[in-house]
Amino acid sequence: MEKRPFYIVDVFAEEKFAGNQLAVFRNPEGLSDSGMQRIAKEMNYSETTFILSEEEKDRGYDVRIFTPEKELPFAGHPTLGTAYVIQQEIIRKPVEMVNLNLKIGQIPVTFNYSQGQPDILWMKQKHPVFGQILDKKAVSSALGIEERDMDERFPVEEVSTGVFSIIAPLKTLEAVKRTDIKKDAYFALIESTEAKAILIFCPETYKRENDLNVRFFAEALGVIEDPATGSANGCLAGYLVKNRYFGQDRIDLRAEQGYEIGRPSLLYLKAGDKEGKIEVLVGGKVFMVARGEFI
Repeated sequence: MEKRPFYIVDVFAEEKFAGNQLAVFRNPEGLSDSGMQRIAKEMNYSETTFILSEEEKDRGYDVRIFTPEKELPFAGHPTLGTAYVIQQEIIRKPVEMVNLNLKIGQIPVTFNYSQGQPDILWMKQKHPVFGQILDKKAVSSALGIEERDMDERFPVEEVSTGVFSIIAPLKTLEAVKRTDIKKDAYFALIESTEAKAILIFCPETYKRENDLNVRFFAEALGVIEDPATGSANGCLAGYLVKNRYFGQDRIDLRAEQGYEIGRPSLLYLKAGDKEGKIEVLVGGKVFMVARGEFI
């Protein structure tokens, strides 16, 4: 019986056994699309990735990303986590950058090191694309909160750096904590949107040194709530710059996520408006948790 090596990593973790866990498989030779989808469902993480070859192609490594329900063209924590595995287990020496060839295109991941080990990894995301401005009453109903809990100064807006998310600004941490997705209202909302996920945020935080608190919900993608979401936080970074949330066209922030579900995570966001295009970087730490074989 064939055995397939895989790794479990914590991504966007301040320390091991926090953040968002990811399963990464090497050399899925002979696996069909349905076979990779089946493994992703059996692993039952928010995403599972497959490194298709251990040789570079077009200066990058071919990678596919699956949720338990479907394949994704791009996702943040799988991109960072898979780049980390490639550096640690395939290249096996310090490198400045690893490129991942994803369905959306090539995404570069750069490495910072501390005492010879990877510290913060950064991915450069696609330029944000902005979609609809959404009705706050409909969005607050889906979130199970009051319309007055939402920050009236800024819009609720669809944003994509590869996958669309609804970005919703709330006023207080108390409102963020109180959020409880109402399925009927949520599914009614996303029928009319490109985005199937909702990211909420506020400027109050659990830890004083952080700048924003974030929660992310994507039940339509098989994720009731995610502890750390790189793609959606990239959308958030673009949103913050476009709408001048902090009064300027450049940000360098720490976003905490996952506290409400006991998986505290930390994401680093950098973005700026350069000649009419917003450039987005999302960073975080990655820790190896386990190595194994899938039979």
